[in-house]
Amino acid sequence: MGKFEIKKDKSGQFRFNLKAGNGQVILSSEAYKTKSACENGIESVRKNSKNDGMFDRKVAKNGKPYFGLKASNGQEIGASQMYASASSMANGIASVKKNAASAKVVDNS
Repeated sequence: MGKFEIKKDKSGQFRFNLKAGNGQVILSSEAYKTKSACENGIESVRKNSKNDGMFDRKVAKNGKPYFGLKASNGQEIGASQMYASASSMANGIASVKKNAASAKVVDNS
């Protein structure tokens, strides 16, 4: 089972990672000024990850595929790592869809 981990970065802002059951990070959030805003971001991931159209499939300058997940307002909630292939990126998207809805929240801030 997956989990969301909340942490504080060096600048004092809050971020979360969605991790798959194997512990691998599958989505990393943007920075939030408050913990409650970060928690709202987690709820947005739960809601928007159900809709395939909210995943923005991209290619980095180095040619590696990755994805972002958008909220209903169009703002990016989080992004993936760089993948070796489009098929491995598709697996990453499937993992977010599978894990986000039921992932527990662990507060490490």
